[in-house]
Amino acid sequence: MSALDLLAELPFDAAGLVLGPEGVRERRGDTARERPWRSVTKTVTGYTAAILLEDGVVDLEDPAGPEGSTLRHLLCHASGYYYGSDRILQPPGRRRHYSNHGIDRAGEHIAARAGRPFDELVQERVLDPLGMTGTRWTGSPSVGGFSSLEELALFGLELLRPTLLGPAWFAAATTPQLPELRGVMPGFGSQDPNPFGLGFEVRGHKSPHWTGARSSPRTFGHFGMLGTAFWVDPDADLALVLGTDHEFCDDHRRVLPRLADAVLAEHSR
Repeated sequence: MSALDLLAELPFDAAGLVLGPEGVRERRGDTARERPWRSVTKTVTGYTAAILLEDGVVDLEDPAGPEGSTLRHLLCHASGYYYGSDRILQPPGRRRHYSNHGIDRAGEHIAARAGRPFDELVQERVLDPLGMTGTRWTGSPSVGGFSSLEELALFGLELLRPTLLGPAWFAAATTPQLPELRGVMPGFGSQDPNPFGLGFEVRGHKSPHWTGARSSPRTFGHFGMLGTAFWVDPDADLALVLGTDHEFCDDHRRVLPRLADAVLAEHSR
């Protein structure tokens, strides 16, 4: 039995790929069909932002969003914005409040500073260099991406061996920003602390969580509410990309942590 055989325990169709730095190690199911990324989109937005931060086009301390908020606050869910609107729940930097609207506003800010539409920046700086020619970017920097798992795996391989970012900005994107902040992790309740990088969720010591007990605290990635997800564990030098035909639910919460542990047990060197 291989680790990905655990996907059969989900009561709906599921597919996945295990990645090592050399490429795909294992696959199961339909990995070629287009799937909605939903919040997985935020990771590509964060990566694009980090590339433009490295280039000096924008700065993490740029004022952006509500009064007192910066681009950093927007990208790590600390601006105080409500989930889906300009409504403000608390001052910037006080708590981690997950906000699609904040990520979308970050994209607007970057586009304004670059003088280019954000989707063009994503295409030029991330998708084209990685050969993600079939990925569709439908507008929203928070939830607008679509691709096959095969294409999303190209991004996962980049995250295992970065080519588009230098070490300092790669670390900024994938390790905690404002690491002490607590807040609610969507689908998993209150977490203290609740670490996020720039568009990437960071595992830390969150419990419960959708990765496993074996997962390094440095594990980063994201899940989307329509069933697409990926994680990268830099300590194990492994990544998992998966897609399911169901909204994120209790079955995902039950199976995904066991799946992560099985992948790590089978493929860690």
